[in-house]
Amino acid sequence: QVQLVESGGGLVQAGGSLRLSCAASGSIFSINAMGWYRQAPGKQRELVAVIISGGSSNYADSVKGRFTISRDNAKNTVYLQMNSLKPEDTAVYYCNINCYSWDGLKDYWGQGTQVTVSS
Repeated sequence: QVQLVESGGGLVQAGGSLRLSCAASGSIFSINAMGWYRQAPGKQRELVAVIISGGSSNYADSVKGRFTISRDNAKNTVYLQMNSLKPEDTAVYYCNINCYSWDGLKDYWGQGTQVTVSS
């Protein structure tokens, strides 16, 4: 079984910064991709950023230039540095990994962490 533990959410004023962390544990053989999604009230969950095993990354247009995704392969941890936050970034942020474990190739999700940006 694979578990994801997220941390780093909170309340911040517009223009501020937050850093999210997500640590994966369990019987992980290899990780294909690690990413962050978010879901605002009344909206569908959307991709924020993803980083694949080769190190390349992709971002939603709405966060390009403000957010940076990175990973520590030794710790199976993914980070999301969020700068110049806007009220529209308010959402629950979910960590996701696509990896091989004893259960085969699967997607796993974190429990979610609330990010609230006040104007």
